Amino acid sequence: MIDIQHLSFKYPDRTQAALSDVTLQLPMKKWTAVIGHNGSGKSTLARLIDGLLIPSSGTIKIDELLVDEKNLQQLRQQIGLVFQNPDNQFVGTTVADDVAFGLENHQIPHDQMQARIDESLKAVGMQEFADSEPAMLSGGQKQRVALAGILAIGPRVIILDEATSMLDPKGRHDLLNLLKKLIAERDMTVISITHDPVELSLSDYTVVLDHGKVAMQGETTTLLQDPARLADLHLALPFAQQLQLLLKKRGINLPAQYLDSERMVEWLCQQLNS
Repeated sequence: MIDIQHLSFKYPDRTQAALSDVTLQLPMKKWTAVIGHNGSGKSTLARLIDGLLIPSSGTIKIDELLVDEKNLQQLRQQIGLVFQNPDNQFVGTTVADDVAFGLENHQIPHDQMQARIDESLKAVGMQEFADSEPAMLSGGQKQRVALAGILAIGPRVIILDEATSMLDPKGRHDLLNLLKKLIAERDMTVISITHDPVELSLSDYTVVLDHGKVAMQGETTTLLQDPARLADLHLALPFAQQLQLLLKKRGINLPAQYLDSERMVEWLCQQLNS
């Protein structure tokens, strides 16, 4: 569990705190979506969990490991952060060089590096691009390479800070499906900072931030059954929930349980066939 207790943070050049008295318990080996409007504190929370920022007050523990300056080296082996623009993370002249750079920083023995590079590129479907220049790749391919560099290190937690926002629909779809696969196959923990309703609908757990405070938190399927509250926070609903609201307005009775996009299509097909 990622245990966050009474966490606050204020940037030196701002009068208002970016986060104020945030308390959360985020599940491990699950996908947590952190959503909220611009300025709600989402990216600040990601950087605090990763140890890039030091809290003004409060604590963060990852399975009892305290996130602080003393434990930064150990934390870097457990947490990987993928940023919005992958170009900011590339340092190698080739894809393979870029993945190797992170391994060198973590002092991985050279006789182990090639196997890790091959395995991580294969995991994200980029093994054929090992000798390519990162600048020549598409946006989706670049994010896959950035993710491969993190996977090679073998972290338990991957944080994506708006990592899909610059991708086209296909690139976004492919990356999100890849993340679901990694969670299932590797028991990984994913925390995604996002505005994307689709990304929200795929997650297991959701945290909603509003002006630096926790407005909602819980199982995603439960939170999406309260569309009025999400609308009050000016957050877009996934398409399946938007469709359910429109159908209810037309007097069509829907199942009480949460329906994701796939189940919504199945239910609509059943109604049409009957």
